[in-house]
Amino acid sequence: MAQAKTAQAKKLKVTLVKSIIGTKESHRATVRGLGLRRMHHTVEVEDTPAVRGMINKVYYLVKCEA
Repeated sequence: MAQAKTAQAKKLKVTLVKSIIGTKESHRATVRGLGLRRMHHTVEVEDTPAVRGMINKVYYLVKCEA
């Protein structure tokens, strides 16, 4: 049953579009927590309230697509 839920879970594509140099340490940690490593790196993450909050925190560094 749990596998069926995760298979249908919505994904978000998150791309780092601005450098983390000169940003707050907590914002750098958030970007790393999203799995982003370098400029223009894109990752797919599950659409959960926690991930939405992380994206919201660093909105000025990332681009998000549904």
